[in-house]
Amino acid sequence: MSLAEARRERDQVRRSWLLSLPALFLLAIGAIGPLFIMVVYSFLTPGKYGNVEWIFSTDAWRGIIFTKDIFDETLKLADAHLTIFWRSVKLSFLTTVFTFVVGFPTAWFIATQPPRWRPFWLFLITIPFWTNLLIRTFAINQIIRTEGLLNTILLKVGIISTPLNLLYTDTAVFIGMTYVYLPLMVLPLYAAIDRFDHRLLEAGYDLYASRMAVLRRIIFPIVKPGIVAGSILVFIPSLGAYVTPRILGGGRNMMIGNFIELQFGQGRNWPLGAALSVVLLLIVTAALLVYVKFANREGGHG
Repeated sequence: MSLAEARRERDQVRRSWLLSLPALFLLAIGAIGPLFIMVVYSFLTPGKYGNVEWIFSTDAWRGIIFTKDIFDETLKLADAHLTIFWRSVKLSFLTTVFTFVVGFPTAWFIATQPPRWRPFWLFLITIPFWTNLLIRTFAINQIIRTEGLLNTILLKVGIISTPLNLLYTDTAVFIGMTYVYLPLMVLPLYAAIDRFDHRLLEAGYDLYASRMAVLRRIIFPIVKPGIVAGSILVFIPSLGAYVTPRILGGGRNMMIGNFIELQFGQGRNWPLGAALSVVLLLIVTAALLVYVKFANREGGHG
């Protein structure tokens, strides 16, 4: 490369960076800035009436797992905090698994329909996104409450003799999140299955493979990128869900998002809320890194 060509290449790189400066500035202000504030707040002291006092402290980070006894100030496990974390991870995992169990046959059905009918079925899947999340959650509330549609039908049919107590339980939160996030599982699965070569199924059956063997050895490995993408799209928003646990779980069945809001509101412990926010962000980042690593590995094999 000649000196003139090297100079032109440097000038082009410099112009590219200059053109991207506005976007980088907005990214720093809108994303990195708030994150930096949360990290700083997590190492400060709670104010008496909210906000923070600019006194360095690691109590917020210790308070995620441990709490002080009100009498002798000895440290003990913060059972309530750990319970909330466990409930959040458990319900998010169950929601991801169940949306896959329901979403995979749904996506397969849509992908195997005649091409002219596929947009119609995809349209039906995306209809819930046309309605506000709050309204959809209240709709689930009306269905599963004691005098709701579900109990009314079951009582009239004679399947149950007393109404099911579903509302304000983990089961209610699970049902609500499964309903809300199911389309986020179906769409990536459909995109993966739509590219599937169905001649591979015939080859598997010609080699005397059972249906379970074909599913396990042929279908799942090929559509695995869609499974991983759908799992990430469901697990991450489920982990930080706020509206659904707030309405369907009530104050007794809160998740991480509700617990963070509580610290910035009635709890008036902003450093603890900031520390919890950073921990939640780290969990989400770890999940995204796993997905990116998997996607790169799949791309390299392709």
